[in-house]
Amino acid sequence: MFSKNFDHFLINFDRALRVVSGQAKASRSNPGNACNEQVLSETERKHSAGLMRVNHVGEVCAQALYDSQAVFSKSNEVRQQFAHSSIEEEDHLAWTADRLQQLNSHTSLLNPFWYAGAYACGLIAGRCGDAISLGFVVETEKQVEAHLANHLKELPASDEKSRAIVEQMRVDEIEHGAAAHNLGASDLPAPIKVLMRGMAKVMTTTAYHF
Repeated sequence: MFSKNFDHFLINFDRALRVVSGQAKASRSNPGNACNEQVLSETERKHSAGLMRVNHVGEVCAQALYDSQAVFSKSNEVRQQFAHSSIEEEDHLAWTADRLQQLNSHTSLLNPFWYAGAYACGLIAGRCGDAISLGFVVETEKQVEAHLANHLKELPASDEKSRAIVEQMRVDEIEHGAAAHNLGASDLPAPIKVLMRGMAKVMTTTAYHF
C-alpha cells in the first residue's frame, strides 16, 4: 500500500510541476477559437483578464484536488471518474492560460500556493472515504458552476472568446458534479460548505489581482 501511494505521489508531483509551470495541454479545441477577437477598452481588457485569471486558478486547484483525492480512493470506478474529470479540467487550464496570453496578462503569481493548499484539502477529503470525497466534489462543482455563471454576467458583452470558454467550463463542471453524485456522494455538513465558500472567496478576490 505504501509503495502504491508513493507512486501516486511521484506521478502527482510531476503533474504539479507541469500545472504550476504552465505546461498544461488541452485534449479539446479551445471554444474561444470559434469566436472573433473584438476590440476591448483597457478597462474591459483588465477586467476580463482578472476574471480569467481567477478561472485559471480554479483549474489549478481542480488539478490538485482530483489528483490528491484519487490517492486514497478505494474504488476503481471513482478513480476513473476523477481521471476523466481531471483531463477535462486540464482543458480548462490550457484554455484560460491561452486567453490570458491573448489578453496580454498573466497567470496568478501564487499558483504554487493555490496548488499546495488544494492538494492538502483533497488529501483530507480522500482520507475520509469515497462517499465524503465525492460529496466534496459535488459541493465544489456546485460552487464553481455558480461562480462561472456570475462571470458570464460580469464579462464584457464584446469579449466573445472569454465567454465561450467560460460557458463550456460551466457545462463541464455541472457534468462533473452530476457524475460524482451518481457514484454515491454524501451530502456535506452545512458548516463545511460555509467554510468552502469562505476559502473560495479569499482565493477569487486575491487571484483577480495577483
